[in-house]
Amino acid sequence: MNISGRTFLVTGGSSGLGAACARRLAAVGGKVVIADLDRALGESLVAELGAAARFVETNVANEASAERAVAAASEGAEGLAGVVQCAGIVAGNRVVGRDGPHPLALFAKVIEVNLVGTFNVLRLAAARLSVAAPDADGERGVIVNTSSISAFEGQIGQAAYSASKAGVAGMTLPIARELASLGIRVVTIAPGIFDTPLMAGLPEAVRESLGRQAPFPSRLGRPDEFAALVQHVIENRMLNGTVLRIDGALRMAAK
Repeated sequence: MNISGRTFLVTGGSSGLGAACARRLAAVGGKVVIADLDRALGESLVAELGAAARFVETNVANEASAERAVAAASEGAEGLAGVVQCAGIVAGNRVVGRDGPHPLALFAKVIEVNLVGTFNVLRLAAARLSVAAPDADGERGVIVNTSSISAFEGQIGQAAYSASKAGVAGMTLPIARELASLGIRVVTIAPGIFDTPLMAGLPEAVRESLGRQAPFPSRLGRPDEFAALVQHVIENRMLNGTVLRIDGALRMAAK
């Protein structure tokens, strides 16, 4: 798919991986609708990107909120071309901890945002894309979801997060198979440890230690490296129904 002049919805687009994707898509001529709960960061990014971007305050797990974001990205003559989903939360808790069993509400919250929220936006966007005019190859749109290597090598204390991201990875192929007849591609990216705002709050020694766990390059991933893969996925029509790892050959230990 040609990105230039097309509109993409980026969830979790105010910071981290999502912001990097918004910047890259805008840099190659795309238009982005940044969907996030953080209005201050989102509007700051819009000010940086100018006319190529707009912000819509969005709770991906809420049906009405997500529909507003998808509708906003579908406005205009070109309509919606694709979705990049980076919204998510991280929570760590042991199944049996010092304070007792894992809080059920916390587990449910992580699943709600990371898995249900991803599916919520996907289904709404797919409905819009399904009635768009196809291009010469029959393509109507592309949806890029974000999983994690924790979906495959979850560490102790990551039951909720790993389950949510495994769900995102697991639904990739069946949805891609279903939407193929409509000319909509679905691809999931599973990043390793990236230098996002979550990592920025850690001591430098801890950040370096985490980065050294990757065989090569032995450092934290850079958000623009993730965004570069997103760009390639959008542009390469043969990428469909798969989960792509981007992790420097990192395989997570138990803890």
